[in-house]
Amino acid sequence: DFSVDGFTLSNCVARWFFMTAVTGRYTGSPETVMERDLAFIRDLTTAEQFVGWIDKTIESEFTDDFWNIGLRNRMETSSATNPYLHAYHAAQNLLHARALFSNKRIVDLLDPAHKAKKSAVERHHLFSKKYLKGLAITSTRDTNQIANYALVEWDDNIAISGDEPAQYWPLYAERFADHDLAQMCHWHALPVNWHTMEYRTFLDARRNLMAKLIRDAYHHITTGQPPQVPGNDVPVAEILAAGETTRVEFKSTLRVNLHTDQPDKKIEHSCLKTIAAFLNSQGGHLVVGVSDGGEILGVERDRFPNEDKMNLHFVNLVKDRLGAQHMLHIEPRFESVDGKRVLVVRCKPSNIPVYVKEGNTEQFFARTGAATTELLPSQVHLYIQQRF
Repeated sequence: DFSVDGFTLSNCVARWFFMTAVTGRYTGSPETVMERDLAFIRDLTTAEQFVGWIDKTIESEFTDDFWNIGLRNRMETSSATNPYLHAYHAAQNLLHARALFSNKRIVDLLDPAHKAKKSAVERHHLFSKKYLKGLAITSTRDTNQIANYALVEWDDNIAISGDEPAQYWPLYAERFADHDLAQMCHWHALPVNWHTMEYRTFLDARRNLMAKLIRDAYHHITTGQPPQVPGNDVPVAEILAAGETTRVEFKSTLRVNLHTDQPDKKIEHSCLKTIAAFLNSQGGHLVVGVSDGGEILGVERDRFPNEDKMNLHFVNLVKDRLGAQHMLHIEPRFESVDGKRVLVVRCKPSNIPVYVKEGNTEQFFARTGAATTELLPSQVHLYIQQRF
């Protein structure tokens, strides 16, 4: 007995169970692995040592490579009993997700206390077998990929039947306001414009998002804080309080060089490469009008006639240098801080690589810690393979 306090122990047990379930720690040679773990624990004497061992062991399993590569690759399966599918559904329940096309929570629909002849929620093929058959995709391994499943209410499953995604998705999407639709796509790991994607491209993109949702659920268990969901803007005060991080960067201006007090293309390029890096990584926030040290300067330094003109200039920059299609993942807004206005640019992770046009060349950027790094051509190929 290490005398770990109840609150800490509860969190340790929850994280340990989540880790073992997701990684399948005790599925290969359970007796051997269990004995090895117990051998480590026998040598511990204090609560701090026990909690430290739990933390260290979980960290050794839940590496960035596991989240970004390993988990995604392990979800390339059609097994209905796959632990990663169970982990994904558990993540949805932890995050209070609602069933696809529904206002009812999955956890409520799956409540075993509710007895009925028909299950309230069913697994729905996002790309139906009938539709895939028309594309000459018929093997069970292909049609029953776990990334092709979503939980829907039984009547919606029947109504959709064999319709193709491009036919039924717009009709069902009309049920919801933009905010609710964005949340639903987040909970169900649906890529932007998924209904128009080629099937295997869709599967790859969705596996990435499913892995991210599982990671979000683990973050929720660890910190007790819910993850940021599309449509829920992080208050600018929280962004500024965190300082510059992997997902936050400050820029004094959008276009004006404060040393020369003149517009400077290099300043614009600096902002664009940060945005591209966020899109190519795990997303983030760019705040314009704040110095590197966190001093609030305000967007007035850029000398636009008004915020509408500044926003238009920003959007045109993105369209011209990154591509108009990437505005789907970029959400600019103006906020007041200490009596001054700042531009907050929220960047969601992109489903495709994003390049910055610079003259006749294209550059690829990613976040490395709290910095933006340009990748060499030899690095870009490997990064894209792992990230997208």
